[in-house]
Amino acid sequence: MQTLSLFLNFLIIVLAIKFSDAFTRNDFPDDFLFGAASSAYQWEGGVDEGGRTPSVWDTFSHSNSIGNGDIACDGYHKYKEDVKLMAEMGLEAFRFSISWTRLMPNGRGPINPKGLWFYKNFIKELRNHGIEPHVTIYHYDLPQTLEDEYGGWLNRKVIEDFTAFADVCFREFGDDVKLWTTINEATIFAIASYSDGFAPPGHCSPSKFINCSTGNSSTEPYIAGHNMLLAHASASKLYKLKYKSKQRGSIGLSIYAFGLSPYTNSTNDEIATQRAQDFLFGWMLKPLVFGDYPDVMKRILGPRLPIFSKEESKLVKGSSDFIGIIHYMSVYITNLTPNPSLLSTRKDFYTDMGVDMIYIGNFSLFEWEADPWGLEGVLEYIKQSYNNPPIYILENGKQMNHGSTLQDTSRVEYMQGYIGAVLNAIKNGSDTRGYFVWSMIDLYELLSGYKYSYGMYYVNFSDPGLKRSPKLSASWYTGFLNGTIDVASKDIIKLQSNISGSSSM
Repeated sequence: MQTLSLFLNFLIIVLAIKFSDAFTRNDFPDDFLFGAASSAYQWEGGVDEGGRTPSVWDTFSHSNSIGNGDIACDGYHKYKEDVKLMAEMGLEAFRFSISWTRLMPNGRGPINPKGLWFYKNFIKELRNHGIEPHVTIYHYDLPQTLEDEYGGWLNRKVIEDFTAFADVCFREFGDDVKLWTTINEATIFAIASYSDGFAPPGHCSPSKFINCSTGNSSTEPYIAGHNMLLAHASASKLYKLKYKSKQRGSIGLSIYAFGLSPYTNSTNDEIATQRAQDFLFGWMLKPLVFGDYPDVMKRILGPRLPIFSKEESKLVKGSSDFIGIIHYMSVYITNLTPNPSLLSTRKDFYTDMGVDMIYIGNFSLFEWEADPWGLEGVLEYIKQSYNNPPIYILENGKQMNHGSTLQDTSRVEYMQGYIGAVLNAIKNGSDTRGYFVWSMIDLYELLSGYKYSYGMYYVNFSDPGLKRSPKLSASWYTGFLNGTIDVASKDIIKLQSNISGSSSM
């Protein structure tokens, strides 16, 4: 017992030192939103119920071996139970997406009444519990019918169909939804889906790592990205002309944002980092703020980078009321010196960028080291480079082996560090307005299926009832949101004791 007591005292001291800049929920602006997040395919299940038809994500997930979202967390049937958990946690907002094929099974045309009923009831349930809905219109799940008909995001026809889908969402849900994100993490979506091939619909040029059945990594990510910007801008224009004056909501686009730092203090690495910032941030942000792509992308890509007409530039510029940020990790950047022997290899987004990305800590695809200062750096960079737009951190979270433990102390420490980084950025002038943990509960994950998870609630996927159980992170977030916990306190120890004594998987 004496040894245990000494250990606990030591842990308290370590935590107090590590998080000595204490803060509470009350240190944030009153209108700042703390929430959690999910997406339709990863949470809902019910893939062939209520009139829903397949999306490209259904097709993609059934073509690999990591599992699928046919059942997922069964949110389609269990949404009331999950909203009750959100309310008990004290969530101020919840981010989710609308399944295009649940609402409009043919991708265009008639609305599915059962899909409409589901989302109206879900949004009403959130509202009745005092939870602000933040809706993502598109999260990787293009109707398979549109992919088959004209190639989806590679064809400008998608702009019209996406705008029509968004119109239905605004009209049917806009009285209760004040925060809209058009397209989820548009940058990594274009790269992963059309350069690397590891996200739906899985396009890429063949390589020794992956052999896609179709695609061109040197052109398709830029074509798809261009159409995403135009689709976003089209939907934004529609909202502002037709709905905003009555519904008084805001609409934005989200990007994936690595924390970026030079690997060395050499001029080459500093220039390479600036180039990476232009490719990974400026690709989408410069058109949204200034109306055109970064000069370095134009120079390197030449005719492979689509061109905005004057009308399109005007349409895209200023089309986002806010920028959504998806952030999980940071990387060091070092200049990539061309090797003549490799000149015949394929071109893709990363070779175009011309850098090596060195992950901080012992990195694997599913494990990385927390770096809250990386997020703080992202927010400072966007503030300085892109006119300090309003920002919502729409995803941030810690991945762990699913079912490893309910006492997810490392996730709590991760959340503490990153929330602290957001507060520091706000104090330094960043117009950051919200922070959403990924994820509220364990979900089906794009890259790992059910092997790894981010949830603050454990889901027993082997249980027919898909039982939810709170992890330490859920208890900590609850305490933080209701003001009984600050990051420098010893309450994490108390929470560990409580959760080990009262919760089981």
